[in-house]
Amino acid sequence: MSDALFNKEDFDNIFGTPKVRIKPDPLVRNAVLEEVALEFEAMRIAFGDTAHSFAQYVREMKSEE
Repeated sequence: MSDALFNKEDFDNIFGTPKVRIKPDPLVRNAVLEEVALEFEAMRIAFGDTAHSFAQYVREMKSEE
């Protein structure tokens, strides 16, 4: 496809928003957030209370479902 033939419709087909919105599974989301929080906790030695605060913030992002 040359630049001359590349138009807005082509752009939207390639980079446009998905037509179907996928709702993430709360269990998977919570597990990923916990992994991130654990990684912040592991950084506590180097970054002290800041890392702990980030870990707490991430844990508060978990959904109740």
